[in-house]
Amino acid sequence: MKIKIGDAAPLFCLPASDGSSFCLNDMKGKKVILYFYPKDMTPGCTTEACNFRDYQSEFNQLNAVIVGVSKDPIARHLKFIQKYQLPFLLLSDENQKVCEQYGVWQLKKLAGKEYMGIVRSTFIIDEEGKILHIYSKVRVKDHIEDILSFLQYS
Repeated sequence: MKIKIGDAAPLFCLPASDGSSFCLNDMKGKKVILYFYPKDMTPGCTTEACNFRDYQSEFNQLNAVIVGVSKDPIARHLKFIQKYQLPFLLLSDENQKVCEQYGVWQLKKLAGKEYMGIVRSTFIIDEEGKILHIYSKVRVKDHIEDILSFLQYS
């Protein structure tokens, strides 16, 4: 099943970096910027997370909550958050079930080798829980600005 704009966002609950269980259903009434990324502490993922951090107040003004998802365990998320002062939740999808629900767990290639992994993707979910926009195979450069521009004009 491929998720499309206008579809209801697949519901899930995952362990969150603040010790709680984050459930998407609890976010009704807010926009959710749900971003999937490959791995904590790697260059592209660090740049993306820090960009989200640096624009946190703009997202807050747009009634948008930022939530990052990777397969990393909570302990690694906590180190990542502490090292870069990330002000938003990171969720742990260690068994990649939510990644599969959202279609971001895919075959990747690096240096001639194939492996399964998370394809960097961002889903904007509206206040009613519907998919408002999808960014697939994200390039980190200008990504945050693209999201902010989309939110400001949608």
